[in-house]
Amino acid sequence: MKTILDFIRFGASEFGRAGLSFGHSYDNALDEATQLVLHALHLPHDLSPVYGAARLTKEEQEEIRALFRRRIGERIPACYLTGEAWFAGLCFSTDSRALVPRSPIAELVESGFSPWIDHIDVGSALDMCTGSGCIGIAMAVYNPGWSVDCVDLSQEALTLAAENVERFEVADRVRLVQSDLFASLGGRRYDLIVSNPPYVTHAEYAAMPAEYAHEPQLGLTSGDDGLDLTLRMLDEAANHLNGQGVLIVEVGESQRALETLLPDVPFAWVEFKVGQMGVFVLQREDLVEHAGAIAAARAARTT
Repeated sequence: MKTILDFIRFGASEFGRAGLSFGHSYDNALDEATQLVLHALHLPHDLSPVYGAARLTKEEQEEIRALFRRRIGERIPACYLTGEAWFAGLCFSTDSRALVPRSPIAELVESGFSPWIDHIDVGSALDMCTGSGCIGIAMAVYNPGWSVDCVDLSQEALTLAAENVERFEVADRVRLVQSDLFASLGGRRYDLIVSNPPYVTHAEYAAMPAEYAHEPQLGLTSGDDGLDLTLRMLDEAANHLNGQGVLIVEVGESQRALETLLPDVPFAWVEFKVGQMGVFVLQREDLVEHAGAIAAARAARTT
């Protein structure tokens, strides 16, 4: 093996043989092997295929092999090995202080959240459970007129988010807040609230591949049905939305449980390019109209 393509092919074969899981930004062995090889060589992720035949030095070969060994032996997600992950066309710093950016909400950011917010003039937005800050920072980058608050309970996650705020030079429009959901926001209201909260059930977490153990469990799990934080958010969000404000939340596989729990709430489920992915949209008026049912569902799990 001597060329870039040789090592990409080798890595993909070794990853497949080792039975690795691919759920962190990349979804297959070939893409992850490519990511690690190009990172080791300090080459751009979109390198032209014409360079695939380029030969590698012995030092370069050993650096690539070392990354492959860690990926296989320690089951570390490739993005944590490179320290970077792409989200909404932007390259974010990432490490084990927060989840690897991978939410389908990236597609909404890139499309301007149309048609869901076409009826309002957004000036203020909130990214709840921000983690690395990817959603909130991307919203600020794509919408220079927006003021964005990024909230998380984890101070470690917020230190990573602060690095990304600096990376994209949006400190004048992005504020980081440590808070247990809305607790530290006072009476602040927003035109748009977006969240990718923890929504993995305890049973699902126990069955997850080893790669997920490198991510903070705080950012993944949320009760027996994955809805503990989502119900709290639904119960409190109306008090933090302006009159025509919109709430957008990702709940993933917990979609069915949420619809069963609140059958009368008119959740609008977003259709992405690959179909539904457990992201709902609610208007503030819907939250107000169904406040009683939402509050009852929340209270039922705390009594």
